[in-house]
Amino acid sequence: MFYAKTVSSFYEICSAGTLRSINGILAVICSLLVYEILTQLRPALSERKASLYAVVLSLYPLHWFFTFLYYTDVASLTLVLAMYLACLKRCFQLSALLGALAIFIRQTNVVWMVLVASTGILNYIMPSNCKEDTQPGDHYVLTRKYDEAADKKSVPVGPNLRNRKSDSSSSASSHSKMSVSLPRPASGLLDEVQVILPRLWLLKWDILVSFCPFLVVLLAFLAFVHWNGSVVLGAKDAHAVSPHFAQIMYFGLASFLAMAPFSLSQVATLCQSLWMNKLLSFFEILAGLTAGFVFVHFFSIEHAYLLADNRHYTFYIWRRVIKSNWLMKYLLVPLYVYSWLFIFNILGKVQKKVWVVIFVLACAAVLIPAPLIEFRYYTIPFFFLILHTHINENRSWLLMGFIYVALNIFTMMMFLFRPFHWDHEPGTQRFIW
Repeated sequence: MFYAKTVSSFYEICSAGTLRSINGILAVICSLLVYEILTQLRPALSERKASLYAVVLSLYPLHWFFTFLYYTDVASLTLVLAMYLACLKRCFQLSALLGALAIFIRQTNVVWMVLVASTGILNYIMPSNCKEDTQPGDHYVLTRKYDEAADKKSVPVGPNLRNRKSDSSSSASSHSKMSVSLPRPASGLLDEVQVILPRLWLLKWDILVSFCPFLVVLLAFLAFVHWNGSVVLGAKDAHAVSPHFAQIMYFGLASFLAMAPFSLSQVATLCQSLWMNKLLSFFEILAGLTAGFVFVHFFSIEHAYLLADNRHYTFYIWRRVIKSNWLMKYLLVPLYVYSWLFIFNILGKVQKKVWVVIFVLACAAVLIPAPLIEFRYYTIPFFFLILHTHINENRSWLLMGFIYVALNIFTMMMFLFRPFHWDHEPGTQRFIW
C-alpha cells in the first residue's frame, strides 16, 4: 500500500505540467542572471537600462518558446550564465561546479566553460580590469606583483575597462594613481598577446591554483569522452561529429537578424569603417567570401532529420529558401560574410581582440561539429555575443523587444492552433523552432 502511494505521488510530482514549470522558474532566474552579468560587464550602465535589456533578452524567441516545453535549453543557458557570473565575481570554485552541472545537462557546454575560464584568466592577469572595491586580502592583489615587476622590466600594461564608481574615496584615489601610470591601450591582436603572455608566465602558479577547479572538470569530461566513446549520449550515430563549417555562417546571419534594429542601423557606419581601410578591408572581404563559398559548397550538410521532420521551421527554411534554387546558397554568402563583419566590428570596439578570437573559436567548436541545423544551438553563443556588445540605443532595444514579442505570438499561435498529423505515425504534431 505504501509503495503504491509512493509511486502515485511520484507520478503526480513528475507530471507534464510540473516538469514544464521548472523551465518557467529557470527562465526567471535566467533573467536575473542576465541583469547581474550586465552590471558586472558594464558598471556604468544604469539599473533602468540593465533591467530593460534583461527583459528584452528574456523575450528572445528561441529562449522564450522552449521555456514552455520540457527541453534542456533553458536549464543549459541558466547554468552557463550562472557559471559566468560566478567567474566574473571571482568565485572560481563555484563557477567550476556550475560548469560541471552545465556539462551534465548538455555536454557541449564544456566549450563555454573553457570560454568562461579563459575570460576569468584574462581578467585575472590584467590589473586594469580589477574592480575598485578589491580588498587587500583578495587574490587579485597578486596582480600587483606584476605591476612591480613590470616597472622593473618595462613590460607594457594592458588596456583599461570602465569601472563602477566606488563610494570609498580612498579606493578611488588609489585606483586613479594606478591608472595614471598606464599607457594607452594596445590596438592590435599581437599587441595584446605581447601584453598577456609575460603576465601569464609571471602569474602561472597563481593562475593554476585559482583556476584548478576548471581543469579538474575538464579532465573529468575528457575521461568521460574516452569511456563513452563520444561527446554525446543517446543516438550517437545521428549526432556524429561532422565538418559542418556552413553552420558557423548560419549562426552569423541568425545573430545579425536577431539584432536587426541595431545591425541594420549600423550599415552606414560599418561601410564607412571598411572604406577608411580600403586595402585591408578588401583582403578581409575577399578572404571571407572565399571561405564562405568553400564552406557552403563543400561543408554544407543535409542531415536526415532536417529533410524528414516538417515540424521544425528549419525544414521550411532549408527547402523554400536555401534549396529553392541551386544558386541560392551561393547568393547568401555575401550576407553571411557581412553578418560576421558586423559581429567583429561591434565586438572589436569594446572587447579585447584576444577575447573576440576566443569567442569565435568557442562558437566554431560548438557549431561546426553539429551536423543538424538547429536554431536552439545558437542561443548560448548569441547571449554571449549580445552581452558583450555595448548597444546603448534604447530605441533599438525596444524595437527588438517588439519584434521578439511578435515572433513569440506567431510561434505560439502556430504551436497551439495549427496542429497536424502524420500518416505514418499516430499522434498530434505541432510546429516548433
